[in-house]
Amino acid sequence: MKFQGAMLKEQGVTFAIVIVKRHILNQSSEAERMVRSFQPYFPGIPIVLMAQDSVGIPTYYGRKDITRFLARVPIHAIPWKEYAIR
Repeated sequence: MKFQGAMLKEQGVTFAIVIVKRHILNQSSEAERMVRSFQPYFPGIPIVLMAQDSVGIPTYYGRKDITRFLARVPIHAIPWKEYAIR
């Protein structure tokens, strides 16, 4: 399995962002389950989920301080990469 994500460090906080389908963010229980499922790949750091609407506007789910920060960051400025799960 592969997924798109990024790791960033801002103001001394390292965190991960994982791109998910929009419907996952509609239910907090599903979003929390998804965050937990990615924790083994980003041990010990906060994970934020990101989904885009039909015109590409991102929505973030996760720690409030991190999601507020990401709301001000242009999506193209995030260093996205593809991760492979073995």
